[in-house]
Amino acid sequence: MPELCRFYGIAIHMYYGDHAPPHFHARYGDEEAVVDINSLAVIRGRLSPRANGLVVEWAAQHQAELREAWSRAERHESPGKIAPLQ
Repeated sequence: MPELCRFYGIAIHMYYGDHAPPHFHARYGDEEAVVDINSLAVIRGRLSPRANGLVVEWAAQHQAELREAWSRAERHESPGKIAPLQ
């Protein structure tokens, strides 16, 4: 599963050819959540409130890039890298 980004101990991943809806996986320690790219809602799993807030802030800043990465991953291409939260 390619890593798109890492910031503040949070790793963002996306699987090749994953199922709809468009989403990414966020991992922080032992926690993991699957986040819908369009709504930025957690659709599976859980992150602590602080980690979830950072993930949503980052995703909101990079939503268009996440959509492009999803399209590439659907075609089994590298989704690329996205800049971390500053």
